[in-house]
Amino acid sequence: MTVDRIVHTIAGSFILASLALAKLHHPNWLWFTAFVGANLLQSGLTNWCLMSSILRKLGVPVGGPVGGSR
Repeated sequence: MTVDRIVHTIAGSFILASLALAKLHHPNWLWFTAFVGANLLQSGLTNWCLMSSILRKLGVPVGGPVGGSR
């Protein structure tokens, strides 16, 4: 897996988990959903993502564009 695929997988998992927690536990978990969404917006506007930087430093391959040919 590449950095971009891992970031998208983790972000999607966080969003789904926080929605489930908001439904099953407490509505304040929706703040976590908003936080993840704000980080996705920020990374889209600035082309910088903290998680991507951390994954690259851990040696995860960068790879090509998301949705590109293999």
